[in-house]
Amino acid sequence: MDVFAVLRSTVALAGLDDHALGRLAEQAWVEDYSAGQRILALGQEVEQVGVVVSGEVEVAALPGRGGDAVPVPPGQLFGEISLLTGEPAIADVVARSSSRVVHVPHAALAEEIARAPLAARELAKLLTERLVRRGDDPDEQAAVDEARRTLVPAEGHREPVLVLNLGSSSIKYALIAGRNRLARGAVDRVGQPGARLSHRGSGGKLVREIPDADHEAGLRAALEALVDPDHGGVERLDRIAAVGHRVVHGGARFSEAVVVDDSVSDELRRVSALAPLHNPINLLGIELCQQLLPAGVPQVAVFDTAFHTTMPEHAFRYALPRELADERDLRRFGFHGTSHKYVARTACAHLGRPPASLKMITCHLGSGASITAVEHGRSVDTSMGLTPLEGLVMGTRAGDLDPGLILHLAREGMKTEEIDELLNERSGLAGLSGISGDMRELEQAADRGDAGALLAIQVFCYRVRKYVGAYTAVMDGLDTLVFTGGIGEHAAGVRSRICQGLSCFGVRLDQERNARGVDPADRARVISPDGAPVTVLVVPTDEEGTIAGATLRAIQRDRAADVLQARRDRPIRIGVSAHHVHLCQEHVEILFGEGHQLTPLKELSMAGQFACEETVDLIGPKGRVERVRILGPVRSRTQVEIARTEEFQLGIDAPIRASGDVEGTPGLTLVGAAGELALEEGVICALRHIHISPENALAFGLRDRDIVRVEVEGERSLIFGDVLVRVHPLFTLEMHIDTDEANAAEIDTGMTCTIDSIQHRGE
Repeated sequence: MDVFAVLRSTVALAGLDDHALGRLAEQAWVEDYSAGQRILALGQEVEQVGVVVSGEVEVAALPGRGGDAVPVPPGQLFGEISLLTGEPAIADVVARSSSRVVHVPHAALAEEIARAPLAARELAKLLTERLVRRGDDPDEQAAVDEARRTLVPAEGHREPVLVLNLGSSSIKYALIAGRNRLARGAVDRVGQPGARLSHRGSGGKLVREIPDADHEAGLRAALEALVDPDHGGVERLDRIAAVGHRVVHGGARFSEAVVVDDSVSDELRRVSALAPLHNPINLLGIELCQQLLPAGVPQVAVFDTAFHTTMPEHAFRYALPRELADERDLRRFGFHGTSHKYVARTACAHLGRPPASLKMITCHLGSGASITAVEHGRSVDTSMGLTPLEGLVMGTRAGDLDPGLILHLAREGMKTEEIDELLNERSGLAGLSGISGDMRELEQAADRGDAGALLAIQVFCYRVRKYVGAYTAVMDGLDTLVFTGGIGEHAAGVRSRICQGLSCFGVRLDQERNARGVDPADRARVISPDGAPVTVLVVPTDEEGTIAGATLRAIQRDRAADVLQARRDRPIRIGVSAHHVHLCQEHVEILFGEGHQLTPLKELSMAGQFACEETVDLIGPKGRVERVRILGPVRSRTQVEIARTEEFQLGIDAPIRASGDVEGTPGLTLVGAAGELALEEGVICALRHIHISPENALAFGLRDRDIVRVEVEGERSLIFGDVLVRVHPLFTLEMHIDTDEANAAEIDTGMTCTIDSIQHRGE
């Protein structure tokens, strides 16, 4: 069928010229649906817009609302609101008769819309109407919340992505398209006699000997297997959309996967000193793929450390002289990030809970082991540090120990290389037991009464239990405990031992559920009793799938960066935000008297918002901050925004959060003209953010809750990372930072900035 003609006749795309529509048509695909088949499911991530070509398609009534379904006539878009909000589907989209639909990827459409001002303006009108209607309709707002609670992963990318993991003596790979493994394999004993390729593809298993293979020869053999007519997974190598490389260490710079260019390669070489056993090999894999694959196949680095870049400074700092630590990157980075991120997100989807509502601990237990505290979907602490050696007991790694022990061994004459080998290769479970670093062998030996094996298991479980207790204290509570990794997924006895002694935190196991074997079809399995205070889950990790998804998102961000560079002629005004308070009406009346209404003092730059004549005093455990201005209009929930310096003055630790994200935050006392209020929660330090309208968001290629990097113009160039994008029809384009940051950077209201790049896509 003529996809171009379908797109040309779609009213919402009328602002795009024929060249843009032609490029979209090349990336679009056509799907046929039978009567009753769901096209989109409630809570499903939406990664494309749909255009109905023929048949009857309708959007089901919102959950819990009743009413009639809404038809989607031919030529009308659906799924377009997620282009701006990133939200999942808030209702099922169903084919009521045999139907045909053209699907266009969001990333491609966003790129074309951003380059066409007329198209951005017309689509913004449609999206603004939807957003305004939602703001006035509590049923729609409730449906959005329900969709986020029942998040269903998208069907996945259609393009095949090669996931590559090079080790010092091995090459592991998988070719993935969506949820399908087209092929996978490994080359073992690289650089040694007897190197061998084991490959499984469309035609079954393929095994080849590769005498004395180095990494280049091994990778050549793997690529040949991928295009083998009988056993491969793809017709030609140029059909591979991208290569996602697992890179162990990204240092402090990389908070997401990135498309590799010369500057990225240079940074990977620089941080190789932090991971000398891993990064040089990872970089070699990138360089070999650049040589062996057709030109134009993007190489993407996906970092084990990236998920942990959200750790607050007090969690990642070592107590070392600050200048020395900064100069030499001596800080805690954390690892296994792709696994921790995947299982945390999967646990939220399985429980039907948004990440912001859960305090979670994820335990990746295998030959390498780490544990992470996940709050509001972000890593706030993790057991591994500068290197993967810190933290839990592992297969052959010692984990936590007294640094003085290393000094003692050095004074006793042990060389650095010997200490390295001792702590990384001869310690952990293997060293404690004297038998093996494999938990399966140790459990068998312990069953036979071997004292060393039993001790190794006890130390391993004790160390995990100790970290669970510590991280529960760090987050002031625990909702969910997740086990993953080879040991975490399969060793029921280890899970049971770890959870013993955690009942004071509400951790309990249903031993029958815990003993049940893993079903490969299960994305997650609850092993705690129904109604237990803490839900305990087993979630099989999927690092390969996570790397593949991160690879394509990195390419999309890279394309979006081109759009942002074209918008550098549109500077964004900076506003400096002083401390302030937002009140709900109930609290207005407690503080200022029954029936009191906030009194506008002056309008603010954001339409409909105003500074009030009313002020309150803030009282914390340590001190007081007086005459803090209230901003109107009233909100549904009270919130206090303070600066970092005021945290110490008041004696509280307020997290850096987006406005409105106050669950689990500290409280304080508010004193008004007519009374005082003990606020149990609601105090934050506001995350630096950009307000933007739908039309401007489309023009910049941004969506709500994107995290961007911003360059501030002035006498000296300044870069601010972790800037939150908030999209609303009433917003004026402006970046807000707090007073402390502005003073430190010598920034005044009225200065301007430009968006440099997208760090994270809004989810």
